[in-house]
Amino acid sequence: METTRKLLGARIKELRKLRGLSQEKLAEMINIDPKHLSRIEVGRSFPSMDTLSEIAKALKTELKDFFEFSHQKKSDQEITKDISNLLKEADSEKLRLI
Repeated sequence: METTRKLLGARIKELRKLRGLSQEKLAEMINIDPKHLSRIEVGRSFPSMDTLSEIAKALKTELKDFFEFSHQKKSDQEITKDISNLLKEADSEKLRLI
């Protein structure tokens, strides 16, 4: 199960990409080190409330939008399709492992 920190980071990354911003550009906009933003996006660091607020302003979104994770849940049909695609791409050794 994913931690809230990882889900939050993934959501920030998702919204950043939707806005067409690089990590470097967003970090510059909110005056933090790009490495810090990277750690936030991969879930290794949790942003302060001030930083989170600045990210929300820069991404033109509300704070609550960072915590909407339900859209990331997949249906059984989507999961089955993903597994099928992985099996199609697997070589003989990977298929034996599976």
